[in-house]
Amino acid sequence: MDSHAHTPAAAAPGAPTAVAHGHDAHDVRKDVKKYLLVFGALLAGTILTVFMYYIHIPSVPTTIAIALFIATVKAALVAGFFMHLISERKAVYAVLLATVFFFAAMMYLIAWHRAEVPTNSTWWEGNITKKEGSRHAIR
Repeated sequence: MDSHAHTPAAAAPGAPTAVAHGHDAHDVRKDVKKYLLVFGALLAGTILTVFMYYIHIPSVPTTIAIALFIATVKAALVAGFFMHLISERKAVYAVLLATVFFFAAMMYLIAWHRAEVPTNSTWWEGNITKKEGSRHAIR
């Protein structure tokens, strides 16, 4: 007989039915503790994000790198624990890795193409219009 084929009619009257899905009270407490720890880490990440808003870092790339690092850690916690990706098969990770690879490749292509602006083209950088090949900005 299959151990998962329990029905409520087969259980003794008044017996707890929490074991129907293979979880007992100890497993549930362990899961709740894990989710509370992840919640605490997400709360700490949010507090750190707000705290970083008030700190002036003179380098914009450093500021962006710190913000992206905090956001990546928080996103990994949400995806890993709340979306249960931490216990999924390797195929899910392969799809996620492919997505990251193709995203990075598209960003590289965009950055690479930026250097290939045709001669005598006009483009905008803030409030200044620049002309390719000229040394002076046109206002």
